[in-house]
Amino acid sequence: MTTRFIFPLLLACVALVCIGNFPGVSGGGDDELSASVKLFTRAVTLGRQNFVEEVESKALIYGALKGMIGSLDDHSQFMDPEMFEEMQVDTEGKFGGLGIEITMRDRALTIVTPLDDTPASRAGLSPGDRIVKIEGELTKNLTLMDAVKKLRGKPGTQVTITISRPGEEEYREHTLSRAEIKVKSIKESMIIDDGIGYIKMVQFQERTGKDLEKALRKLEKKDMKSLILDLRNNHGGLLHVAIEVADKFLPRGKLIVSTKGKSAKQDSEWTSSNRQTRADLPLVILVNKGSASGTEIVAGAVQDWGRGIILGSKTFGKGTVQSVMKLKDGSALRLTTAEYFTPSGRSIHEEGITPDIVVELSPEDEVKLVMRKYDELEKKMKEANGEEVEEEEEVEDIQLKRAVDLLKAWDVYKGKALPSTEE
Repeated sequence: MTTRFIFPLLLACVALVCIGNFPGVSGGGDDELSASVKLFTRAVTLGRQNFVEEVESKALIYGALKGMIGSLDDHSQFMDPEMFEEMQVDTEGKFGGLGIEITMRDRALTIVTPLDDTPASRAGLSPGDRIVKIEGELTKNLTLMDAVKKLRGKPGTQVTITISRPGEEEYREHTLSRAEIKVKSIKESMIIDDGIGYIKMVQFQERTGKDLEKALRKLEKKDMKSLILDLRNNHGGLLHVAIEVADKFLPRGKLIVSTKGKSAKQDSEWTSSNRQTRADLPLVILVNKGSASGTEIVAGAVQDWGRGIILGSKTFGKGTVQSVMKLKDGSALRLTTAEYFTPSGRSIHEEGITPDIVVELSPEDEVKLVMRKYDELEKKMKEANGEEVEEEEEVEDIQLKRAVDLLKAWDVYKGKALPSTEE
């Protein structure tokens, strides 16, 4: 079973191309590149000839490639065949492990979000937590894929991780049992109050667009008049799916997102098509620090066009595009090739999306809200066994409550609280 991890490359709608077709980068010129290649070849030869033990050439080359590509930025990486195969499983919505989305931030292994109903969420892990140790081993020298391999394992087996939480001096140690992780992109879909629809979307998978359309039609049959799209702790996923989601709420011909790279080939723009759109549906999108990548594309487009209200706390800030280049032996390179921008030209990378209406939750309350369903289950089990249950103060989801209040008073806010680049 695998631990879920963030792959920003999936936001680029994974492109598989032959490495020979990828533009070369000569650095200081062909002569300098040639000299550097000779230096590399000499180092490999000396390593094979003089290292105290026998070493395979491929092991040396793979090690060099990991270091070379990994030094470019936090998101570029060399993947051996096994890693590449596991990466491709990522969008299927079925995997195993702890149920955390992780990325590299400032060279530190960082949790983007714990997935609902997983060992990670039940343990109270939080977006922004840094994994400093896995089984007692420091993670500072691990690549993202190395960390994933250490976190993965068969269901029922355990792994101990040490967490550093921003604002806390003491480390937290958690021993978690791995489990099979199955993620549905649409977690909840219901009418919550006075014709207000609510959809909780946790990931942009291949079927998310179709699942969202099905959920919207179901709610419309129940006389939905407005919608809260909850993208909190949604790390993103596939770029074309994020575009498909944004397309459902924008009028025809509106720019959704653009990418800009080193070459003109990496520059692209995507606009709304007006297929199955709800361009007039009153809309509030909930976001928080666990909302990243594809979520930020959707929120940025809706915000820039004044199409709805973004409410919650500032998002994660992942705005680069990674492309995958498959190599002949089954390995692959994952390289940052472009950066994406909102319709108004804003860069999201390391900046995030600031909501139109900021409603902060304390870290403690965020954890309690995630844990609420598990606390209720534990309470019912204790009551069934005749055990004494301590009453705890219930935590209110003030972000959701504020969204409901806004939609109830939509006519008052419409045209006043909504920013618009057209203006």
